[in-house]
Amino acid sequence: MIQIHTTCHQRIAALIFLCLLLPGLSGCGQETSSPVSEVVKAETTQNKAGEINLTQVYEVLQRKKFVDLTHAFEPGIPHWPGFPDESVKTIYWYDKRPDTLGSGFFAQMYCHVGQWGTHVDPPVHFVKGGRTLDEIPVKEMIMPLVVFDVHAAVEQNPDYTITMDDVRQWEAQHGPVPENAFAVMRTDWSKRWPDNAAMHNKDKDGVAHYPGWSLEVLKYLYEVRGITASGHETTDTDPGSATTEDNYSLESYILSQDHYQIELLTNLDQLPETGALAVVTFPKPKGGSGFPARVFAILP
Repeated sequence: MIQIHTTCHQRIAALIFLCLLLPGLSGCGQETSSPVSEVVKAETTQNKAGEINLTQVYEVLQRKKFVDLTHAFEPGIPHWPGFPDESVKTIYWYDKRPDTLGSGFFAQMYCHVGQWGTHVDPPVHFVKGGRTLDEIPVKEMIMPLVVFDVHAAVEQNPDYTITMDDVRQWEAQHGPVPENAFAVMRTDWSKRWPDNAAMHNKDKDGVAHYPGWSLEVLKYLYEVRGITASGHETTDTDPGSATTEDNYSLESYILSQDHYQIELLTNLDQLPETGALAVVTFPKPKGGSGFPARVFAILP
């Protein structure tokens, strides 16, 4: 049962937030005779402009809890073994420079691969001719957030891959995965950060043991439910046993579907399984094949 606040302004704000988080809710953004839409119509008639404005949306969001899902990056952090480490050089400092009468300033030069820290992988990362970072529209960066919590299974088996049973259980409890969602897999693997050896979890034979997605789940989410993007806490989409054999078929599948993904997320244990919004942002290098991202959630 949804409780709506008693004042006109509060009722409007509550309904805005419901529409933001539940895009499939009857009465949100479409003509219908549902009770929710009738309340929206009744309230908006009392608004001088006759419409719900973005200022009201902002006021609602500011009362919510924000959770940063991003690791801070620096030299030495866990990364794909084939990439070089990051280097950082300070090229200007606060002291006055001899060539100017003005004060100095702090500026650094960073050198790292695009796939560094919490980062975005656009389609072109694996698909020649695929979309680059500058070609991903900003409308794909705000999404309903879906969290599949499999951390208990991963505690028992570090090689665990998410199954359709996990997804069916989620949908039985919360309803269908919403269209255009950002679907993430919570494994709590990020708690091993920034220990590179712990993140890769290799045995004596050099085989990595960390969890991953499965093709059946990804195909269901992208092709049936129509999600926009997916993310995880590990360095790879594919489980460690597969990447040890240079098998990145699951990452290749996602990018070949013209979607992007986010790797090395954190703080997924602070999120509800449904009801939150995800905001995924990253720079806009021309023709970019990947870059560190800043990802956060707005909780309901």
